[in-house]
Amino acid sequence: MNRRNFLAAAGLAATSPLYARAAAPVVAGADMKGLPTIKGLGGIEFYKSDRAYLDSGSMHPISVGSHATLDAYLADRMGDPRSTSYHQDPIRDRVLGNFAQMINADRSEVTLVQSTTAGEQLVLRALGLPAAGAHVVTDTMHFFGSFYLYEAMAKLGVDVTWVRPKNNRIDLDDIEAAVKKGTKLVAISAVSTFNGFQHDLKRVCEIAHAKGALVYADIIHAAGCVPLDVKATGVDFAACASYKWLMGDFGLGFLYVRKDRLAELQHPVWGYYQLNAFQSHVYPYDPPGDDVADYGVPEDASGYFMWGTFSHMGIGLLDYSLDYIQKVGVPAIQAHAKPLTDHLKTELPKRGFELVTPLESTAPLVTFAYKDAANRLRPKMKEANVDITVSRNRFRFSPSVFNTMEDIDRAMHALGTA
Repeated sequence: MNRRNFLAAAGLAATSPLYARAAAPVVAGADMKGLPTIKGLGGIEFYKSDRAYLDSGSMHPISVGSHATLDAYLADRMGDPRSTSYHQDPIRDRVLGNFAQMINADRSEVTLVQSTTAGEQLVLRALGLPAAGAHVVTDTMHFFGSFYLYEAMAKLGVDVTWVRPKNNRIDLDDIEAAVKKGTKLVAISAVSTFNGFQHDLKRVCEIAHAKGALVYADIIHAAGCVPLDVKATGVDFAACASYKWLMGDFGLGFLYVRKDRLAELQHPVWGYYQLNAFQSHVYPYDPPGDDVADYGVPEDASGYFMWGTFSHMGIGLLDYSLDYIQKVGVPAIQAHAKPLTDHLKTELPKRGFELVTPLESTAPLVTFAYKDAANRLRPKMKEANVDITVSRNRFRFSPSVFNTMEDIDRAMHALGTA
């Protein structure tokens, strides 16, 4: 089952036409130069559409600039004689460096992974989980895909404590009560995909560390849209994919691991991309050796976790988008979205819609509970050419740098009243 089918089965599929565009006729290699564009915060450009796209928290559009970097990569891969040489290694290093700077990590503390879920599972393996009797604390504001993960851990003997929300928030007192001496891990989402609730990540880490536990944070709805300082919070592990607020694509993400935690971890995987030195002793003209090969493994995040190939196309997209995010600044991106989300929080409850996002949340996500939303709202949104996330019994807005109040008003007009 792929992600699209999983979302549909869970009643969580977005209305976004981006998911369905593959069904439309596409001319291979079509030149998109000359198409109309719109400019967002800081001058970033996106291809213009007649749709009001307010669903970047599901999948962010790719910018015109990232399209150009992808074209350069593809031209090189295709052997285009007009292409200049495309050097992947320095681009990858630049992307990793930009991501590390964005979250205030050392470059050695970040590495590439396939996805947020891949990062989370690598952390569990590195901690020796599942292990019978080990204790893990998580909460039901965590990514719904991790519900299955920790329920599976429980069936394999892990003692899993689920903290449930009060008033659409996770209470720190409940976290503190759940963590005990001997707890192995506290696993949370820094910003909830459900409603944008933001944990006090620093305080969660203080609670966990005081009792000897480590903290993993899913940061997919923070990286690129909410300021995040991993050193200030003290978080031990964090992961995200790149297709949301980092403006990249599927199949590539990042894993952060505090360098002073590496000595406590098992090597969860072994792969060629972890090595910083390699000499074989089995091929013609190789130097002799007692083993089939000699190799070096750095004591950093990549040395433990970067075990296989990664999306070179994704790296190309991020080379542009992360540079843009660094130049504009995450605080400016957050500030751009705030009046849009504040307007939704203020106006839609007046129309009878039940707000489930905390008023104090500064993430660009606003969610409303609405019974039978999928059947009642998807036709309306389709007719109005408005894209938001519409789930079985809720709907969510996630505006980004190209959205305006006109988009918000258009969406609210389409919703009408509850």
